[in-house]
Amino acid sequence: MLNKLMRRQFALLLAALTFLSLPLPAFAHNIPVEATLQMFVKPEGHKLQVMIRVPLTTYVDAEYPRRAGGYVDMAKVDPSLRAAATVILLETLQMYEGGKELPKPTIVSTRMSLDSDRSFSNYDTALAHVTGPALPPETTLFWEQGKLDVLLEYPIQSDKSYFSMHAAFDRLAQHETTTVLFMPPGSTARAYDLQGDAGLVRLDPTWYHAAWLFVVMGFYHILEGIDHLLFLFCLVIPFRRVRPLIPVVTAFTIAHSITLIASAYGVAPDALWFPPLIEMLIAVSIVYMALENIVVEHPTRRWIITFFFGLVHGFGFSFVLRETMQFAGDHVLPSLLAFNVGVEIGQLVMLILFVPFLNFLFRRVVAQRLGTIILSALVAHQAWHWMEDRFDALSQFPWPEFTRDGLMSGLRWATAAVAVAAVVWLVSLVTKRWERPDNKALPQSPAE
Repeated sequence: MLNKLMRRQFALLLAALTFLSLPLPAFAHNIPVEATLQMFVKPEGHKLQVMIRVPLTTYVDAEYPRRAGGYVDMAKVDPSLRAAATVILLETLQMYEGGKELPKPTIVSTRMSLDSDRSFSNYDTALAHVTGPALPPETTLFWEQGKLDVLLEYPIQSDKSYFSMHAAFDRLAQHETTTVLFMPPGSTARAYDLQGDAGLVRLDPTWYHAAWLFVVMGFYHILEGIDHLLFLFCLVIPFRRVRPLIPVVTAFTIAHSITLIASAYGVAPDALWFPPLIEMLIAVSIVYMALENIVVEHPTRRWIITFFFGLVHGFGFSFVLRETMQFAGDHVLPSLLAFNVGVEIGQLVMLILFVPFLNFLFRRVVAQRLGTIILSALVAHQAWHWMEDRFDALSQFPWPEFTRDGLMSGLRWATAAVAVAAVVWLVSLVTKRWERPDNKALPQSPAE
């Protein structure tokens, strides 16, 4: 009886494994790898017009009427297009006027377009296409090769209001991009390039909305940037009191603000080799600071070298902002300053955590000098690997060619570097009173 029961269980298990090993059919919810949606947003009077072009491959659950050969029946396709527009757009797109969500829009028109259609190159031709005649009934088109063009209208109070949108189109493809052209009345059109679900996007932000967004962005960037955190950690190890940290952190703040703003206004080089060079130099800055902690017991004038490394880190910050400056609207400088404020808040938070941790470690666990060497050696080891990897990435780019324009640009940068060095030297003369051995005032551990 027992053997019979075991044979039955074994048979059921074998059947289950056989079923699981069978190739499964492709389900309807499979999504494409990449997809690009085009979008126009135009407030006019008491209505907000939104035109969107969506590749039909992003929604495969729709049933389109067919005719002989499997081609779409253009004479009967409009109800299917409206159903697809309802699922793809109305359930994933929210528009806001002055912070208040607008009601569901009216689907004014839908069109199926050929993949070769270029009417969405500008607003006027797109509007004429969406509101114009549909494709002829004899058009031979498989639905997978088509695009869905939709015109939506939202009721609004005024076309002078502040408008925002949240497009959760990331479910339409593994890598989804939405290009948005916002066309406010009496103002310059503003373009956005949104990757996946970008959250709430203010299409015409006020200065305080932009500033707050960039404060938050700067705060989270410093917390998520492990290389910047390690650089900050190396700065703190020898200076575990507020007074000696003031000139160091201030120098770093001023320096990265200079290069961040300069890069945002197009002063920095735009060559392909420049970002990997900066990333490698950031790793070099960490290695240098860690080695100085090991070799020099009481480093002085550290704020000077911190200032020059801060210039490098500022370029690193600017690379993060290249894709996000579009959300600043017309408030570029306030947004940059707000980003710096967010970075400084993040640095202060980390200093509040680093300083007590190091003081406890050096008083209770390990002697100060030995602990400094151990921690700095660990940081230097990690940064050295980063430096090697980033040097390999940099070596993939050819050396820049020496041209007359490049030579003139190099001379301008050299002049700017000399001017900065002169200012730093003058400031160092004024701030000598800050310089004093910082560790003498710290209580020593019993081992010391």
